[in-house]
Amino acid sequence: MQLPKRVQIKEVGPRDGLQNEKVFIETAHKVALIDRLSETGLDYIEVTSFVHPKWIPQLADAVDVLKAIKRQKDIRYAALVPNAKGLERALAAEIDEVSVFMSASEGHNQSNINKSIDETFPVLKEVVDGALAAGKTVRGYISTVIACPYDGYTKPAQVVRVAEKLFDMGITEISLGDTIGVGVPTQVDALLSEMLRHFKAEQLAMHFHDTRGTALANVVTSLTHGITKFDSAIGGLGGCPYAQGASGNVATEDLLYLLHEMGIETGVELERVQQTALYIEGILGKKLSSKQVAIARGEEESCQIS
Repeated sequence: MQLPKRVQIKEVGPRDGLQNEKVFIETAHKVALIDRLSETGLDYIEVTSFVHPKWIPQLADAVDVLKAIKRQKDIRYAALVPNAKGLERALAAEIDEVSVFMSASEGHNQSNINKSIDETFPVLKEVVDGALAAGKTVRGYISTVIACPYDGYTKPAQVVRVAEKLFDMGITEISLGDTIGVGVPTQVDALLSEMLRHFKAEQLAMHFHDTRGTALANVVTSLTHGITKFDSAIGGLGGCPYAQGASGNVATEDLLYLLHEMGIETGVELERVQQTALYIEGILGKKLSSKQVAIARGEEESCQIS
């Protein structure tokens, strides 16, 4: 099996993981979570979102969070930015990288952004142009790359079309999201086979949700295509408010276990990530879905290899 020697983990828990929590999490707890993540060896953390608080009240404290965290010089702190107004706030908060987002399917894009795909491109271009002018890098998310809760399965050609438009704007990297977590390795293989006809592997990252327990299998398939960047969320936090039943992102600690046992370097300390997951689990007051967290809290016995 041809595998990369090293993989970069992009931690999205503080943003994508927490945004769907119904009970407001105190700003101090968010700051503590990010500061703990900053001590694990991660070099990329998406910390918050500048979407209007009306739509994501959980992240209404974005500016306060960014002002309070202890920034490490070797970590890029990113935030999701939907429009020019959000960009103003993000730049004032001195974000390191701007993330923009849209869907590959019309149905999800309409539900998530309230615009068609073609109507979304000019809005994002304004954000990208402004971010680049301010000297920031820009990352793009494309949701529903495997299937959409409204439109059914997504054709790889649809994903290619959206990605081409985003790259033409000056975006440096695109994260491909299986937003509702229905993807299986054969579908990921088909998607990446088509994407890599048009783009380089280093331009792409994968963002898997684990609704049906297939996220890690999809990671392995992506690795065989030379993908070396993966989004994950501490403890498996997250979900999709527009996709009923969609569970959280692949857990950072479960992903780390897989990669490390396969001999792939990440530079991230699994034990510290586990302890951080236990911390946020205590704050949320509910059990997280992560297998490694279950082991850390003693619910599953570790196997002894003789």
